[in-house]
Amino acid sequence: MPAIDERPDPEIARDAVAAMKSLLPISSENIKIVLKNGWVTLEGQVEWQYQKNTAESAVRRIKGVKGVTNSIVLKPRAQPAEIKKKIQEAFKRNAEVDANRIFVETEGSEVILKGTVRSWIEREEAERVAWSAPGVTKVEDRIVVAP
Repeated sequence: MPAIDERPDPEIARDAVAAMKSLLPISSENIKIVLKNGWVTLEGQVEWQYQKNTAESAVRRIKGVKGVTNSIVLKPRAQPAEIKKKIQEAFKRNAEVDANRIFVETEGSEVILKGTVRSWIEREEAERVAWSAPGVTKVEDRIVVAP
């Protein structure tokens, strides 16, 4: 990093907290920001994958940040049966996904997608839909593309 871009940790921390509160006003209270020599470590718990991703991208863009370690843990409130039901309902609502050809399995808050789809776009959309369900901490996509 060029010397002109280096900043003291307290300044980076102040900007990181502000960015976090701006992008994640509710869940930012559950995220701790630790800085050491420009390296940011994120700790804490959130319910959704998008919150974890948003927290990381919020601090990564701050001037002076050399790198980010995202140690945020996903702690969902949803039960496995509820997760499976929400994903299956979302598949039925989504015109791009053939709900009859995709099977959803849940192991705790982890989801396994199986079956066949007609295109890569449909496969990616199925995975996106699964990640969007409340309580999902991991998606294993075993869907096969077979026209």
